[in-house]
Amino acid sequence: MTIQNRRIFASILFVLISFVCVAQEPPVPGPPPPVGFPIDGGVILGAIFALCYGARKILIQNNTDK
Repeated sequence: MTIQNRRIFASILFVLISFVCVAQEPPVPGPPPPVGFPIDGGVILGAIFALCYGARKILIQNNTDK
């Protein structure tokens, strides 16, 4: 198979797969989350991790500049 034939074959497969994906029915929506769904634990943990990571990067950058 030449390069040109492979490109044509790949293009045809891409178009056919996209038609199959469009033809599927949308998923049925699930029930709403319970009232007061807690998301704050992960957000706080992520913020702490981000602050520590940023402080470490700044300290390392300051040490290499001297």
